[in-house]
Amino acid sequence: MTNLLRLRFVAFVLAVLSFPAATLADNTPVHAHILVDARTGTILESKNADVIGYPASLTKMMTLYLTFEALRYGKIQWDQRLEISENANSKEPYKFAVGAGNKITVREAVMGMVVLSTNDAATAIAEHLAGSEAAFGRLMTAKARELGMNNTVFTNPSGLPDPAQVTTAIDMARLGLALIRDYPEEYKLFSSRGMTFRGMKFRGHNGFLVRYPGADGIKTGYTRASGYNIVTSATDGRRRLVGVVMGAKSGNARTEEMIALFDQHMNALSGQ
Repeated sequence: MTNLLRLRFVAFVLAVLSFPAATLADNTPVHAHILVDARTGTILESKNADVIGYPASLTKMMTLYLTFEALRYGKIQWDQRLEISENANSKEPYKFAVGAGNKITVREAVMGMVVLSTNDAATAIAEHLAGSEAAFGRLMTAKARELGMNNTVFTNPSGLPDPAQVTTAIDMARLGLALIRDYPEEYKLFSSRGMTFRGMKFRGHNGFLVRYPGADGIKTGYTRASGYNIVTSATDGRRRLVGVVMGAKSGNARTEEMIALFDQHMNALSGQ
């Protein structure tokens, strides 16, 4: 990033911080998309891919990245139990709702974030690894810089609305590619269409995962300010594409847009 672009980005973040969240939530979400060849890094198609928007629950991709990193280095264990704090228990709308003071395992937290986008699980992971959501947000942003996500700022682990938590479609593509590259075994969890939690069965929110052949992840998100977001990946057995849609008008609209992008470019590549 050039000094001029960096200054513009800092100015943008400062401007965002000066407005109340309710005012920002009234703005029309940025509609953006990008499709990338995972092997070569070639951008096959993009629209507004470097325009700042809100990640919503795509944020949990970074929470999961740092969780996988902590598991790799033995900071936590899959069967380790995490206590749900009052703060974690307060996170709506999607949560395990086991109640403050009760516990979930790291494995349950991971699967909850992957399939159901559980906010209490994301908060419990953050508080355990960093002591607070704010401290974890700083770790998330630092890791984003390491991964080349230069226009992303994280402030909480769940993606719940915060005007200071911003990203771009191209940065989300970089994060998706990093998960596939750095944690290939853990990445397989993203293909899960549902999960069972303590005897109860739940379905996920990712329509693309169900409808597109070869789809195997990654994450959806929605807030009023962000619109309907998705980062996803699919492979035809020879090549893999990673796509991002942000700011769609509905869950079905983001799925249809992503299917159209994949159909166009996967078919074109297959003919080469």
